[in-house]
Amino acid sequence: MRIREEIEQWEEQYLSPYASKSRDSLGRDVPEEECDIRPVYQRDRDRILHSNSFRRLKDKTQVFLAPEGDHYRTRLTHTLEVSQNARTIAKALRLNEDLTEAIALGHDIGHTPFGHAGERALDRVCPEGFRHNVQSVRVVEVLEKRGAGLNLTKEVRDGILNHKTKGMPSTLEGRIVRFSDKIAYIHHDMDDAIRGKILKETDIPKELRNTLGDTTTKRFDCFTHDIIRNSEGKNDICMSDEIGEAMKELRKFMFEMVYTNPRVKGEESKAERLVEFLYEYYHHDPDKLPKEYRDLVRNTDTSLERAVCDHVSSMSDRYAVSMFNELFLPSSWKEM
Repeated sequence: MRIREEIEQWEEQYLSPYASKSRDSLGRDVPEEECDIRPVYQRDRDRILHSNSFRRLKDKTQVFLAPEGDHYRTRLTHTLEVSQNARTIAKALRLNEDLTEAIALGHDIGHTPFGHAGERALDRVCPEGFRHNVQSVRVVEVLEKRGAGLNLTKEVRDGILNHKTKGMPSTLEGRIVRFSDKIAYIHHDMDDAIRGKILKETDIPKELRNTLGDTTTKRFDCFTHDIIRNSEGKNDICMSDEIGEAMKELRKFMFEMVYTNPRVKGEESKAERLVEFLYEYYHHDPDKLPKEYRDLVRNTDTSLERAVCDHVSSMSDRYAVSMFNELFLPSSWKEM
């Protein structure tokens, strides 16, 4: 079968000269025989999608901790919204959609339970520090498949590592994900805040509504179109000065009204302490770590502190609460 070769040839003929072509990938750390059907970035996308770490995102907090209602975002739905928006932009700019999707699906795969509260807790108690983008790369390089990793291409790992504001991916596809992550969380966190009666549409400064739109959908559409218009035909992904500045102001507004709002974040100190308890428990008694993490310490240069972070950060919200109850609550209390 010559399907992969035909797809690679199509990329050469159709995609933008600034696109990352599958045939030109810098490759994997461990060389593999090429698939006869799928180009390299499509294989990476599939490996992430079928990983245990990706599935666990469905039970990890996005912003609202244990909300009452079925329609609030989780870390998984956030990831899917980032992927959808990033693919839309990549397709419009004739960039590599498979690479874009792989980076988007993997960008938060190393995130902690309880969202950024869990990340703060591990960063505080672990002497080596903890950042979810670095952990996401560690997941795909080391932790998945019981230590074998997913052996992803360098371009996908670069995009995952550099998706945060301070990062700068080496590919345009990675830069699309970096923008799409912000667009997605500003959009859906505001939507969830309005659903939770934390915000009203009229709370948003009038000048921002005039510039970006007076609904979450219109603002989402404005950001997406602005990136496409201003990036078309360029070896860069960028916004216009006006919309870029308005996006910064809207993000600042969200930090003031939602991300630091006691009504939203009032319970997060409890979640942070729970994560700290779990870290301290396994650090004090490493024999209680699952075997795969004990083996990391025994057979590699992984420190005990990092292995404990690996285990605790992998937990879903539900599993972390379950483990806390099992480890710290007397059995008779669980039935009360």
